[in-house]
Amino acid sequence: MDGWWGGDAYERYMGRWSARVAEVFLKRLSVPRRARWLDVGCGTGALTGAVLRYREPGLVLAVDPSERFLSTARSRFGRAGFAVADARALPVPDHAFDAVVSGLALNFVPEPARAVAEFARAARPGGVVAAYVWDYGGGMAMLRAFWDAAAELDPAAAELDEGRRFPLCRPGPLMRLWADVGPVSVAPLEITTRFADFDDYWTPFLGGQGPAPGYVVALPRDRRERLRNLLRERLPSGPFSLPARAWAVTALPVR
Repeated sequence: MDGWWGGDAYERYMGRWSARVAEVFLKRLSVPRRARWLDVGCGTGALTGAVLRYREPGLVLAVDPSERFLSTARSRFGRAGFAVADARALPVPDHAFDAVVSGLALNFVPEPARAVAEFARAARPGGVVAAYVWDYGGGMAMLRAFWDAAAELDPAAAELDEGRRFPLCRPGPLMRLWADVGPVSVAPLEITTRFADFDDYWTPFLGGQGPAPGYVVALPRDRRERLRNLLRERLPSGPFSLPARAWAVTALPVR
């Protein structure tokens, strides 16, 4: 259900919101022009692209374990460098970057403490180590509506809900995870997800990309229609907006 295998499907499902929250995240960071950036778990390049557009970097290296995601990111942001890599074993020298960042990826990394230790290793003393993750528990209304409806029709679906599966995506666990990096702060990043109509909300769930869409495409047709109809009853038919929140964790300066 956690498969992230195609950049285009991801862009339709979550990428449009990833780009917006990346901009909000960067506004919180104090990183000088011409800095060296490492984007870990770059996916289709939402954060990489925001760094290129808004921060005048000297260098950007973006890494991800998915070659398909990297292919999409390369096609969109060719000014950056890209490499296949595991967040737990970054193929970079010690203290090589002014800013090591990660967007919407850390909760999918096995052994996230190892990944954060690698972030810190890659950052120069006095640099920035920061990341952000969706607030799946209560701050991501588009997913909250989905999983509440799915669990009402199928109680077993509750076990797949990211809000239950990813307790890391809360301020307390994030602060504890970052405690050994340096002085740490956690802050909300808030955006609005806007939909032209119900189909604009529902159709990306048919792409099979990620836990909720993976659940949808695995359902028999009749159960999928029941879920669609229940959501359609609960959500507006015309243009509507839902709030979305991520949590950003930042250590500055790195020891």
